[in-house]
Amino acid sequence: MHLLNLGILAHVDAGKTSLTERLLHSVGVIDEIGSVDAGSTQTDTLALERQRGITIKSAVVSFAVDDVTVNLIDTPGHPDFIAEVERVLGVLDGAVLVISAVEGVQAQTRVLLRTLQRLRIPTLLFVNKIDRRGAQDGALLRAVARRLTPAAVPMGHVQGLGSRGARFVPGLDPRAADVLADHDDDLLTAYLEDTLGDDRLHAALAAQTRQALAHPLYFGSAMTGAGVDALIGGVRELLPAAAGDPDGPVSATVFKVERGPAGEKVAYARMFSGTLRVRDRVPYGESGTEGRVTAIGVFDHGTDVRADAVPAGRIARLWGLADVRIGDAVGRPRKAHERFFAPPTLETVVVPGPGVGRGALHLALTRLAEQDPLIGLRHDEVRQETSVSLYGEVQKEVVQATLADEFGLDVTFRETTPLCVERPVGTGAAVEFNKKDANPFLATVGLRVDPAPIGSGTDFRLEVELGSMPYAFFKAVEDTVREALGQGLHGWQVTDCTVTMTHCGYSPRQSHAHQGFDKSMSSTGADFRGLTPLVLVEALRRAGTRVHEPMHRFRIEAPTDTLGALLPVLAALRAVPRTTRTRGTDCVLEGEVPAARVHALEQQLPGLTSGEGELETVFDHYAPVAGGTVPERPRTDHNPLDRKEYLLNLTRRIGG
Repeated sequence: MHLLNLGILAHVDAGKTSLTERLLHSVGVIDEIGSVDAGSTQTDTLALERQRGITIKSAVVSFAVDDVTVNLIDTPGHPDFIAEVERVLGVLDGAVLVISAVEGVQAQTRVLLRTLQRLRIPTLLFVNKIDRRGAQDGALLRAVARRLTPAAVPMGHVQGLGSRGARFVPGLDPRAADVLADHDDDLLTAYLEDTLGDDRLHAALAAQTRQALAHPLYFGSAMTGAGVDALIGGVRELLPAAAGDPDGPVSATVFKVERGPAGEKVAYARMFSGTLRVRDRVPYGESGTEGRVTAIGVFDHGTDVRADAVPAGRIARLWGLADVRIGDAVGRPRKAHERFFAPPTLETVVVPGPGVGRGALHLALTRLAEQDPLIGLRHDEVRQETSVSLYGEVQKEVVQATLADEFGLDVTFRETTPLCVERPVGTGAAVEFNKKDANPFLATVGLRVDPAPIGSGTDFRLEVELGSMPYAFFKAVEDTVREALGQGLHGWQVTDCTVTMTHCGYSPRQSHAHQGFDKSMSSTGADFRGLTPLVLVEALRRAGTRVHEPMHRFRIEAPTDTLGALLPVLAALRAVPRTTRTRGTDCVLEGEVPAARVHALEQQLPGLTSGEGELETVFDHYAPVAGGTVPERPRTDHNPLDRKEYLLNLTRRIGG
C-alpha cells in the first residue's frame, strides 16, 4: 500500500468542502454526506466555519482507495486565508483544483494554479456543479485553455448539462494527444504516423501528470456524485505516491498548530524521512530546541487514531513539542521555507470592549498568532495598543468572531490601514566612540546604510576585523540592527538596504584586586544593544528614507458598455489602468491599485457592472507614496529618534 498526501483547493464557493464530503462517502468512510449550509461536514469543524459556511482552517481526513491511502487536506478558498493554503502546499504530493461549472475560472483559481505549477505539484482539475442551471462545458473548456492552462486534458464529456440528471461519461478526449505531444517527441511521431495506441496515450498522460506538465480535467457534481468515481480513479492512477525513506534520519515539517482540550500544543507534521516514535527526543525549530514526543496521532479512515510511531510519507499529530511553531522543521531541517504568496499588506488596531482586560486580549491574540504566523502582532506599550496584520476585511471579521466565541472577548477594530515600508534614498553613515562626547555606553559602534536592490530585504556586513572584539558584541549589534530596522524614520519597517559595521571598540573586562567583575568599567552586550539604535537612526537620517505603499495588480473583466462608469471610479480610487482591450462584448482592464483601496473596489464593482464584473487582484510591489502627507506609524520602541527621550526610557527600563 502506498501513501498520497492530497490537497483540495479552489476559489471560495466552488464546492471543495462538499467534494471532500462526497469523496469520503464514495469510499465508505461516512454513511451520510454532511452539508456546508447545515454545518455538518467532516472538515469544517470550527463553530465559525459552520456558521459562515466557509473553510477557515485546513483540515485533514484519510481514506483508502484499493492499495492507496490518501491523506486529504481541505484548504480555505477565500483569499483572506491564503496563508493557510501556503502552509499546506509544502507538504503535498498532489492536488485537486476545483472549478465551478457555473462561475467558471475565477480570480483565486488562477492564483492557485499558477502557484501549483510553479511548485510543480501534480494537479487534477475537477469542474463541479454540472447539475446546476447555467453550468457550462465547452465554453468553460475554452476559458480554462485561455485563462488557466493550455495543458488541461478533458477525461470525458457531460450529458444532461445543467439538469439534476447530469452525468459524466469517461473517455479520453481525442485532443489529448495534441497537449501531450508538446512534451514528448516520440509521442508526436507516433501521433503523426497514426500508430498511437490508447495504452501509450494513457502512459504518457500518467507520466506528464506526475511531472505537472498536464492536468487531467473531470466534470462532475459533489451534490449528486456524478464524475466523482472517475476523479477517484484519476487520484489513484495518475498522481504520484509519497516519497521518503522510513529508515533515514527523521525529517518533518509542521504545517499547522492547534491547542488541545487542556491547552497543550498539537503540531500537524508531514514526515519526509525517517520514523518518529513516542518518547523520541528530537530537535525542532530554528534554535534546535530539543523536545520529547509524548503522543502521536495518525489519520485513518476518516478519523485520527493514536499510534506508537509514524513513518516517512505520513501526516501525524504530535504532542510534547511545547514551543513548536508553524513552519518548524522536526529533526533534520529541509530547505528553508519558501513564501509562495505575498505577506499581508494591511493592519488594524484591536480595541478591547467594555470589561475586556488588555492582558487577556494580548494572550488570546498571541494564541491566534501561534496558529497563523502571518497574523503579525505589534504591541505598543506606550499607548497600550495591539495591532494585527491582515489580508482583508473578512479575515478581520473572523478574528473578531473567534475572539468572541473561543475566548469570550468583545473587541472592535479601528479603520484598516495599509502596511507601508521605508527604503533608503541614499547612503548615510554615523559613529559613536567609547568614552567620547556624549556617548553614555562603553562601546564604539559605526554603521553605514546603503540602498540595496528592490526585493533583496536587509543584509548586515562587517568592515571591521571579526577578532577585534568578542563575538557576542558583534552578535548584539547585528541582532539589534535587524530589530531596529522594524521601525524607520517614519515608523515603518526599513527594507532593501545593506547595513555595514564600520567601527567597533569596547572596554575590556575590568576587576579590582580580590574583587569580582567591575561592570561600570567593562563593556557588556547591553552597551552595544543600547548604542546601536542611536547610531542606526542617525545613519538613516543622513541617508534619508522614502515611504512606499503596497500596490496590487488588478484585472477587471466587465461588459464594454460599463467602461464609462468604471473609469472615473478607478481614478477616484487612485487605480491606474495600464492596458485596456475588448473581447467580444467584454472589456479587460489591467493595471495597479493601492492595497488600501482594494476593498472599496470590490464593494463598488458589482453595482458599476450590473453584477457581471469580475475582479482579480494580487500584491505586486511597493510604490513611493505620491504627494500629500507622508503616512506615519506610531513607534513602539524607546524612540531613538529623540536621544533624550530614548536615554531616559532606557534608564527607567533598567532601573536607573
